[in-house]
Amino acid sequence: MILAATRLAGAWLIDIEPREDERGFFARTWCRQELSAQGLDTEIAQESLSFNRRRGTVRGLHFQRPPHEETKIARCVRGAIFDVIVDLRPSSATYLGWQGFELSADNRRAIYIPKGFAHGFQTLTDDAEVAYQISAFYAPEAAAG
Repeated sequence: MILAATRLAGAWLIDIEPREDERGFFARTWCRQELSAQGLDTEIAQESLSFNRRRGTVRGLHFQRPPHEETKIARCVRGAIFDVIVDLRPSSATYLGWQGFELSADNRRAIYIPKGFAHGFQTLTDDAEVAYQISAFYAPEAAAG
C-alpha cells in the first residue's frame, strides 16, 4: 500500500501496489501494520456498500456526532465517483477545509477519512458502487449531514 497525506490533517489517499504476473495482479487494500505505523485508526466494526444506479447521484455530506464518530476507508469498486471530505473538527488546523478526489474501479484508489470529517460523493458513472470499512457501529441517532 502507498499512503499519501492529503491537504487535510489526518486524511490520507491509499493506492495499491500490485504484484503482477501473466494472470493479473494481487494487492493489499488494507494493512493494520502500515496504517498503525502512520498513527491511523485500524478498528473495523463494519463494512458497507453503497450502490448508485444513475450518474450524477449525490450522497452526503454525512457524519456521525460524538460519541459515535467514525473513521472510514472508502473505495469505489465499480464505476467512478467524485469523493469529497470536509474537516469538521474545530481544533484542527484544517477546520472547514475540504478536498475532492476521483475514486474509481480503474484507479483503485481509496481515501482514509478520520473521525470528525463529513463525507460525500457524486457518481460519475451509472451503476457506481462504493465500499466502506468503518470503525464504529452505525448509530442512527448520531447521524447528521
